[in-house]
Amino acid sequence: MEILAFVIGVALMVVGLAVSIALHELGHLWPAKKFGVRVGQYMIGFGPTLWSRRRGETQYGFKAIPLGGYISMAGMYPPSPVLQQAKSRSGRAAGGFFATMVQDARDANDETLRGDDDTRVFYRLPIYKRIIVMLGGPLMNFLFAVVLFAILFTGIGVQTATTTVARLSECVPATTSSGTTSECSASDPAAPAAAAGIQPGDTIVSIDGEPVADFAEASEIIRSSPGQQLTFVVERDGATQTLHVTPATVQATVTSADGTTSTQDVGFVGIGPTVEYVKQPIWAGPEAAVQQVGAVAGIIWQLPAKVWNTAVDLVTGEPRDPNGPLSIVGAGRLSGEVAAADAPVLNRVAGFLSLLASLNIALFVFNLIPLLPLDGGHIAVALWEGIKRVWAKLFRRPPPKPVDATKLVPLTFVVVIALIAMGAVLVLADLFNPVTLG
Repeated sequence: MEILAFVIGVALMVVGLAVSIALHELGHLWPAKKFGVRVGQYMIGFGPTLWSRRRGETQYGFKAIPLGGYISMAGMYPPSPVLQQAKSRSGRAAGGFFATMVQDARDANDETLRGDDDTRVFYRLPIYKRIIVMLGGPLMNFLFAVVLFAILFTGIGVQTATTTVARLSECVPATTSSGTTSECSASDPAAPAAAAGIQPGDTIVSIDGEPVADFAEASEIIRSSPGQQLTFVVERDGATQTLHVTPATVQATVTSADGTTSTQDVGFVGIGPTVEYVKQPIWAGPEAAVQQVGAVAGIIWQLPAKVWNTAVDLVTGEPRDPNGPLSIVGAGRLSGEVAAADAPVLNRVAGFLSLLASLNIALFVFNLIPLLPLDGGHIAVALWEGIKRVWAKLFRRPPPKPVDATKLVPLTFVVVIALIAMGAVLVLADLFNPVTLG
């Protein structure tokens, strides 16, 4: 049964990834068509085509490897210079490996053009429209993450220790030189909560006149009042009761903000809270998404170093950083573990939604890196052309020609090789030294 649940969890992550990719590419497709750009293909995945259908001028389809997707827009770059076109037609070598790559990119781009007067091309769009088209994909991933977090926090809720009492301790735990023990002996005094008449199912309304919204607030008051009588107002069977409880004094280890630990006297009454899903305000989802963006950006900024550390941990067998980067294999494995966990179904659904939302935040941040072939690289090219145009206008010079990003193909090649290498390291690490829920 656990194996079946694990497989279902992995399959759900694959479907979730496919949906995320589809939304990403729709984020490019919709504005591109709105602005009149001719789009030849909208594909989910890479490799051999499994299914496709043409609607109008665009072919829609799925490919065998669901690790990405793309849309094929006409005229991503300006046409090749006339001299380069002549050389390409003559079949002459362009002078080296990278030069050949540049020319191949230009040839492929030229094939999407319909003459010099073709206006339905990407490179002719105003700068702001080009940025909108390229930003649309990552933005869709961010919005999808917001929706998922909203379902998680507002639709399902956050597991919270409430003020409803679930259980009572029988005694005040004894304190020894090695710490506090929860085992009771005949000589241990009764726990203050039970002695005062608090019962499981009671809901704490206030303590010493101070309303408490969750167990953390109640616990803070109790811990800071050892030996001081407190007035508890509890709700029981629809009616309120007032009880007087004097917290016992026990020793507890406290960790300060700088990481140092010390032993302090704290109050103890012996109550355990009920843990429930508490629904959060509607803005909790967007807040969580924004916070995740900051956290993921911190990881992306240090990605080469973190991947290197992951490779070292893989070779040495040391445990991996649980907050480090994962491949899709790692995400699928965690999704499987969530599905197979010995936990209520709602907990597993919440875990899956959290994973998928985090994956979409990672796609959002990663695609904004200002390097080709990522969306951020195309945005950077558009911004550079905009700067050149503003500069020319300020100094009353002729408008510059469109930026020929095919010249950056060698750099793009290096970036692609680096991404493949880092991806391979993460896949191997997720297979042989994985991050697990345990």
